[in-house]
Amino acid sequence: MSESEKQPKQPEQQIVVFQQRGSGEAKILGIRDHGRDLCIARVIDIEDDLPLVIDDTDPYLPDSLKADLVLDFLRHPDLRYELALRCLKWSIPVVASGKRVPVEGLITPPT
Repeated sequence: MSESEKQPKQPEQQIVVFQQRGSGEAKILGIRDHGRDLCIARVIDIEDDLPLVIDDTDPYLPDSLKADLVLDFLRHPDLRYELALRCLKWSIPVVASGKRVPVEGLITPPT
């Protein structure tokens, strides 16, 4: 019996992606094509024309979320900030590539 047959299969990582007008589609495709043990469980795509300032983000972001990881491809700074705060509250790690969002624990690797 090979090593891979001896070890139980790990559950897939459940990823939720937030994007605006398809802004994360290329990355989503890459994950689906090449990601092993990764599952994009849900894509939340905000298609609305947004104002410069969003005081109430509730119409755009969920009240609760279950995920192992959130990928943030949102462009609007108010939505990015609020998403990071909510994920911190839910103990869900967030990767917001190339973005500077002043929330402790947010992972912002360079693009």
